[in-house]
Amino acid sequence: MNNTNKATLIGLLAVLLWSAIVGLIRGVSEHLGPTGGAAMMYSVASVFLLLSVGYTRLKEFPRRYLAWGSLLFVAYELCLALSIGYADNARQAIEVGMVNYLWPALTIVAAILFNRQRANFLIVPGFLLSIAGICRVLGGEQGFDLGGMLANVRDNPLSYGLAFGGALLWAAYCTVTARIAGGKNGVTLFFILVSVTLWIKYLLEGGGRMHFTLEAIAWLVLAAGAMGFGYGAWNVGILHGNVTILAGASYFIPVLSAALSSLMLRTPLSWAFWQGAAMVCGGAVLCWLATRARPAQPGEEPASPGAPVQ
Repeated sequence: MNNTNKATLIGLLAVLLWSAIVGLIRGVSEHLGPTGGAAMMYSVASVFLLLSVGYTRLKEFPRRYLAWGSLLFVAYELCLALSIGYADNARQAIEVGMVNYLWPALTIVAAILFNRQRANFLIVPGFLLSIAGICRVLGGEQGFDLGGMLANVRDNPLSYGLAFGGALLWAAYCTVTARIAGGKNGVTLFFILVSVTLWIKYLLEGGGRMHFTLEAIAWLVLAAGAMGFGYGAWNVGILHGNVTILAGASYFIPVLSAALSSLMLRTPLSWAFWQGAAMVCGGAVLCWLATRARPAQPGEEPASPGAPVQ
């Protein structure tokens, strides 16, 4: 096996690790609390990132990337972790995680609007299919049921609102940093900032006991490892592997995530949910194809395959 294939396999490992994130975050929050558990998880993940990705000195970052990247990344990770942690039950946590996966379609739409990304007509059915998929997921057992969907959201508007806000934030992060990062990767610094922010929130809320059982520690290590080593593996794949394969595989994370979360949290999902998850994936793929259909002209820079998925 050559080095390119090895790097591609390592990148695909990142896709698998990120697919487990929703279930793992929920497992940590059930044992250590939404805020305290997230703070511990990002702290341990920061250590893993220091070991796998390393740390870049602040003076090496473009100032605009440091400012906007930090703000958007931290805000997104807070929305992701807390939306899942604040869910009323495991089923709702999986639904909330699925709302987060609107970000691939939103990212491509943002790239078209703000980064002058070229696209064809497929962008419209792709975006609409992703939205329809989320509606089907939130409709419960009835599938496309507006009343059931609204009742579902009203049951816990904070979690669903954070998840949707997170999708918008990650789309903004991908769009903005594509222009101002200057080839730098601040993920280690950003994770440290997330953990510090969560610890401040935890202390302002009055703290609270966290019960560290063997099961809780296992969930914590697995979740932090999936986050930290996931980014490390993705970097190897993107730098040295087949970017087209990795980008294509990343758009199937919603279905993989639902499957792994269902197993880890022992929560059966309805046929309507699986149909909705498949629609979210299909919509993201159509949006991606909308930017790929036209061959690059001589001297034209090829389109970006997309940023890492959560």
